[in-house]
Amino acid sequence: MNESFAMHALSNLDLAAAIWFLVAWFGYDLIVELSPLSKRTLSHAMDDYRRGWMISMCSREVRIMDTSIMSGLQQGTAFFASTALLAIGGGFALLEATDRIVQIAGDLSIPVETSRALWEVKVLGLMLIFAYSFFKFGWAYRLFNYASIVMGAVPERETSDSREAQKVGLQAADLIVLAGRHFNRGQRALFFAIGFLGWFAGPFAFALATLAVLVVLLRRQFASRARAAVLSGQYPNLESPDKSGE
Repeated sequence: MNESFAMHALSNLDLAAAIWFLVAWFGYDLIVELSPLSKRTLSHAMDDYRRGWMISMCSREVRIMDTSIMSGLQQGTAFFASTALLAIGGGFALLEATDRIVQIAGDLSIPVETSRALWEVKVLGLMLIFAYSFFKFGWAYRLFNYASIVMGAVPERETSDSREAQKVGLQAADLIVLAGRHFNRGQRALFFAIGFLGWFAGPFAFALATLAVLVVLLRRQFASRARAAVLSGQYPNLESPDKSGE
């Protein structure tokens, strides 16, 4: 399937819905990560708690609890990375069964696009989203590994100056914050993949599903009970200079 044929398969409504999907996704990224409103998000509040966690760790003699928390973060990230890989495999299965699925959908009058070219465009788009999420989860897992090594390098309280320990602890915190940021981006891709699934039922369902996902994600960041619970006992501002790059 060449590019011109794929573009010919997309109607104006399909193109408009796809553009709306990209605007919603990247617009959400802009709001929660780069805009002035980002400092009011649940994710930003949790970054303060991550730094507070590392500062508290520096004063503990026994750090078994901290290593257990890090292990749980790594396991959760690995689970989502493997899930994204399985989803990519499922996408290949959908591509191989395109003719059969289109035929069944037509026989059962299911509102699924019966054009083979458009079906393949949609499946490939879904696979790209899953591939993006896998790379984000994979990098987040790597960053959690780096953070656990730096945590291990935090000197014990009895053998070092507290300022030295806090300096290394905050370096670990920066890595954990960055890992959490990439993990959030990977999860965000999975959430928007749910909206992308609406495209299989048509451009209007695609646009509505994307809007629903966007509203839910914005509510979680700015008006959820989780945010209220976190902000009710938030740490003082423990931010270090922003390090949002790779």
